[in-house]
Amino acid sequence: MSMKEKFLPLPGAIRDLVGDGDSVVMGACLEPHIPFAAAHEMIRQEKRDLDVIAPISDALTDMLIGAGCVRQVTGAWVGNVSGGLGHNYRRAVERGIPRPVRVRDYSNFALGMALLAGAHGMPYAPMRTLLGSDILKSNPDFVVGENPLSEDGEPVVLVPPLRPDVAVLPAQRADVFGNSHHWGNAGLAQEAALAAHRVIVLADEIVDHDVIRSDPGRVLFPGFRVSAVCHVEAGVHPSPMSGRWRRDTAFFNDYHRRSRERTGFLAWLDEWVLEVPDHAAYRAQLGDRLDDLRITGEALSAPANWAAE
Repeated sequence: MSMKEKFLPLPGAIRDLVGDGDSVVMGACLEPHIPFAAAHEMIRQEKRDLDVIAPISDALTDMLIGAGCVRQVTGAWVGNVSGGLGHNYRRAVERGIPRPVRVRDYSNFALGMALLAGAHGMPYAPMRTLLGSDILKSNPDFVVGENPLSEDGEPVVLVPPLRPDVAVLPAQRADVFGNSHHWGNAGLAQEAALAAHRVIVLADEIVDHDVIRSDPGRVLFPGFRVSAVCHVEAGVHPSPMSGRWRRDTAFFNDYHRRSRERTGFLAWLDEWVLEVPDHAAYRAQLGDRLDDLRITGEALSAPANWAAE
């Protein structure tokens, strides 16, 4: 495990490690563990021309689009899972508001295969499910080839690897050296971390190194792959985090309703991002609502014996 201290405040990590024009994975666990706090900080710092690689990431990508931070979306879908297609996403693609956004079309599975190829240094990942799909027409990066191991010239789609500039990934706990514990739905978090050039971990809790070392099975990626670890309690709000936070469905629904019109989104953005100096102030603004979302029950796993002799 890495023993170089990498502890940074979130604003500093975003300033130093996310540049204009970068390709970024903002969470990779589909609906849970979405780093909304990092997206808010990108908006405050006016990051621009981002290519958001979006394995769902719920309304986060829609917020970045509405704030004018996004040049391109690489993914299958952008929206609010509980509400439908993102309104900012639709305005940007259909009308160029607040700026045009290019869509590099993938299926969710193809995106996972591309990150897998990037993580393991593969020249491409072969898959069949895109055959017959219009995605082959909308994304010229995919190449249809012949499976050399088949006897009948079976066609396969060759998916090029994705190597994001940055992956921002929440975890339940981490040490200051970037080693982290994650449990629950991992989605594509491991693939994203191994494929990315830089990794920022948003830790709900900072713990001693011995806590991480006690259970290596919960470490999805090693600390030497991590560029910065930030202590951001409830940094995933309003998305859920296994064992920590429940999903704030009402907050999602309010965002979806208010973002239906451009003026409503801008008012929401002022209230929850631009007029809120940092994530601590955001948590304070949530008040008792956040306490109500905290998971207080216990469903503990059985101990595991890691002894070598």
